[in-house]
Amino acid sequence: MAQPKRRWSKARTGMKRSTWKIEKPTIATCKHCHEPVLPHRVCPSCGYYDGKEVIAKSEEK
Repeated sequence: MAQPKRRWSKARTGMKRSTWKIEKPTIATCKHCHEPVLPHRVCPSCGYYDGKEVIAKSEEK
């Protein structure tokens, strides 16, 4: 099997790993209840997605 001629330097390894950043998730607001929600997900507080009720939520009082 072919083997690398010599190992990569620490600088080259660091450059390769520089794109491994952790990014914070994008947060959108629900158009119906204005609560923070992940994009392209049903709102957990009101059950709406794209202006339509997807999950029927009952008011608890």
